[in-house]
Amino acid sequence: MAGETIPPLFAVAWRFLVAGTLMAGWVVWRRGASALRVTRQQLGSAALIGVLLPGANALLFVAERDVPIGLASLVIASVPLLVVALRFAGGDRPTRGSLLGVAIGFAGIALLVRPGGGASAGGLALVIGSAVAWAVGSYLSGRLPMPRDAFAATALEMLAGGLVLLPIGLLATDFEPSEWTARSIFAWWYLVVFGSLLGYTAYVWLLHHAPIGKVATYAYVNPVVAITLGVIVLDEKLSWRIVLGAAIVLAAVAAVVRKEPVPPETEAAAAGAARVPD
Repeated sequence: MAGETIPPLFAVAWRFLVAGTLMAGWVVWRRGASALRVTRQQLGSAALIGVLLPGANALLFVAERDVPIGLASLVIASVPLLVVALRFAGGDRPTRGSLLGVAIGFAGIALLVRPGGGASAGGLALVIGSAVAWAVGSYLSGRLPMPRDAFAATALEMLAGGLVLLPIGLLATDFEPSEWTARSIFAWWYLVVFGSLLGYTAYVWLLHHAPIGKVATYAYVNPVVAITLGVIVLDEKLSWRIVLGAAIVLAAVAAVVRKEPVPPETEAAAAGAARVPD
């Protein structure tokens, strides 16, 4: 909805810049300016993750103008499979239960969002690039020296992503603000508040405190949420195939969550975070 009249790259860049600024202000207000003091390594890591994760969002934002939503959702749902592949490459060995849950979840996605036609090769490449960038960013976030405060890390990542995307958006866009509709502007603010300040922050916090295999299963729930919103907001029809696919997806998420072990260091970090005062 935001991209209907607002240029996609410009919309994404300002979305993360505004959300990052608001989050940084909240961190300073609740935790003090010292929470934003990080080492060069931590700042570099946060900037890299900020380019990968918000950058992945930008690629998908642009691609959705040309790629059917079913096909785009199916490709993005491959993020957990890509994360599993990265874990294998890094020497990790996910449990058989986790691998089975991933396979079942992918089958549910295939049933839920049967690919449609009409996608260009360039648009499909953008969606694939988005999935790869999001998977790599998610994987690296647990292996790079990140800021200890997850909320400070979120602010720095969003600011870095927005700063990188803004000049690209300015160069690639012909601005006609008079053509921006109230519907698109409202949707943009929704993305700032719920997509970035709440959703993205929750995701980054989980990357700091939960196993990556468990966190990555969010990609299975996204199509279910998208279809539900389509029914409520866009009056799209709900079919038996959608209901069955959603049931399989949620069952797969439950299976992975149950089977994925929590490393002792993760439990300790989560316990420590729970004791940090607001």
